[in-house]
Amino acid sequence: MVVRLCIALAALGGFVSVGVGAFAAHGMGAQMDAQSMQWLETGARYQMYHALAALGAAALTGVLPHRRRVLMAAAALFFAGMILFSGTLYALALTPWTGLGAVAPLGGLSYLAGWLVLVWAALGARAGGKAA
Repeated sequence: MVVRLCIALAALGGFVSVGVGAFAAHGMGAQMDAQSMQWLETGARYQMYHALAALGAAALTGVLPHRRRVLMAAAALFFAGMILFSGTLYALALTPWTGLGAVAPLGGLSYLAGWLVLVWAALGARAGGKAA
């Protein structure tokens, strides 16, 4: 059930990323300044990368079933990054809330931590204590 939820959330993340990208390119582009456009584009790009990474982590549970919890932790960190990093950039672009800029680095750290946890999932000990 957790893996299916991860797949659904990854797909939703990809959907939002495409929607924001289309909104930036076709909807509000003429009404936004260059900085706001860049925030939307960066947020959408990073969200798509990490939606795919979360989808990959879910798919890897079939290859590394003994590392399922670690893989789901990596996906959770990618989802946190989507909210904290990409979400902050979207809010900066679309609202007057400039104080949110301090939140984006936490999302970047979540993205980075997710990649490190994915490394741990790949290289960590197998069930029974033997290296994979």
